Amino acid sequence: MDPFLIVLIVLVALGLIAVMVVVGMYNKLVALRNRFKNAYAQIDVQLKRRYDLIPNLVETAKGYLTHERGTLEAVIAARNAAASANAGAAANPGEPDAMKKLASAEGTLSGTLGRLFALSEAYPDLKANTTMLSLMEELTSTENKVSFARQAYNDAVMVYNTQREVFPSSIIASTFQFTAAELFVLEQPEQREAPKVSFS
Repeated sequence: MDPFLIVLIVLVALGLIAVMVVVGMYNKLVALRNRFKNAYAQIDVQLKRRYDLIPNLVETAKGYLTHERGTLEAVIAARNAAASANAGAAANPGEPDAMKKLASAEGTLSGTLGRLFALSEAYPDLKANTTMLSLMEELTSTENKVSFARQAYNDAVMVYNTQREVFPSSIIASTFQFTAAELFVLEQPEQREAPKVSFS
């Protein structure tokens, strides 16, 4: 057999192997990116559920908290800001500015909800209202689901970011512009916990 033909076959085989490796790394990055976007979609579902519960909670509290309109308006304003920030993050999960705006808006919302819950403690009739109790229970359950979904999202982002930074995937990631994804991290420690609710 001709030595030139052998060298040509070896070079073609090495070229095919190199192409398969590049395609495999590219596909893995795409799969990991899709995984963290799907994980964010789960957060989005829970946040929308939470945003839908808040106006009902405020409406229920309005009749009892007639002298606390400022707090009720602050809750609705914070809810609207958080819903808007969530829409931005849902449009492009992992984008750093969108995720930081969402974390900030969620922190503000948690703070205003905390004030509403503290206020409601001073109104025995409101504490005894079955609709209020039901809404608070649903909100607490949703807060827990948001926490679990946020953890799953952050785990998926970490795996994706790690894969795009390790060699030789980093070459593929930079060539095909796989940008880093931002974690969904709440900045203040008190924001990490669901608002405390007690109607006992």
